[in-house]
Amino acid sequence: MRLHYVSASKSIPLTFQGHEFTRAPVPPALAAKGQEMFGVIRRKRSGVGLRVTSLERTLVDALDRPDLTGSWEEIWRSLESIEFFDLDQVIAYVLLLENATTAAKVGFFLEQHREVLMVEDVHLEPLRRHRPRQPHYFMRGKRDDCRWIGDWNLMIPVEILNRSWEEVL
Repeated sequence: MRLHYVSASKSIPLTFQGHEFTRAPVPPALAAKGQEMFGVIRRKRSGVGLRVTSLERTLVDALDRPDLTGSWEEIWRSLESIEFFDLDQVIAYVLLLENATTAAKVGFFLEQHREVLMVEDVHLEPLRRHRPRQPHYFMRGKRDDCRWIGDWNLMIPVEILNRSWEEVL
């Protein structure tokens, strides 16, 4: 199993008890603003203090860097299992990243879960203002079988729009 951690220091992957730990760099926009620890909280596990990302940062990071997580089904199902996000923190983190595609992806996800997550226009508007000016692909390298979602200027794979993982075989 591969596990990722965020660190400003370069390191080589480490394998311990069958788990491979791989460094992911701090997003450059955070480093430039001295905000490397935005959305990082302290927790204790077996008496050891750890720093982990908040649910809000995890939501954004999973959509921003899906290559560090799992399949889109895993991402979608994992994020849907969380009952509450501090949406102001989600928006603040997205805006710190200064990435139009990420703003659109997060906006699309929140809009899709508007009722359950109690998302209002006041949450979506800042993301809409930062969406790409031209259509961007939701998944890098996935250009086939996509539909354009104009509100977010995203080309989204039909498998995500239709939630094809829920289809009964």
